[in-house]
Amino acid sequence: MTSKITREQALELLKKYNKETFHIQHGLTVEGVMRWYAKELGYGDEEEYWGITGLLHDIDFELYPEQHCQKAPELLREGGVGEDMIYSICSHGYGLCCDLEPKLEMEKVLFVADELTGLIWSAALMRPSKSVMDMELKSLKKKYKDKKFAAGCSRDVINTGAERLGWELDELLQRTIEAMRSCEASVASAMQEEQ
Repeated sequence: MTSKITREQALELLKKYNKETFHIQHGLTVEGVMRWYAKELGYGDEEEYWGITGLLHDIDFELYPEQHCQKAPELLREGGVGEDMIYSICSHGYGLCCDLEPKLEMEKVLFVADELTGLIWSAALMRPSKSVMDMELKSLKKKYKDKKFAAGCSRDVINTGAERLGWELDELLQRTIEAMRSCEASVASAMQEEQ
């Protein structure tokens, strides 16, 4: 799988429709997590594709939250994104805002990474370090079980995502902590450049 647009073009496209710091940071985080998973799961030659898919997954969310994953194809096509990547991007909203089912392993990872990175980042912000670098699985699981914590991050989506991948929840949580560690510094650096 190869991307029809470069990473630089993808970032420009994201910023064209997203101005809020939170949305840009989330896109960069999911990009980093997707790149880590591509290498971890044996798709190293597709790392760029996985990353760009993660970067652009919420392209329509800031401006069109009510049409999330519905408006995305139009914005992505205008930006020169290929149809296979458009499908992959939209499939992360399966069952919530679209009926495109995640089929590829990459799509299944994106489906769960979107929600789970939000939950892990919320948990990191509660830590004295404000970082995932010293986060332990045990403390994340405590937050995960507390339904009031990061209530907007759907535990149903995360549980379904783990099932789709055929992984135990603990494995998914631990791997995603590691994935977020791999990109925390680069995301922080990119966000400083934004200011």
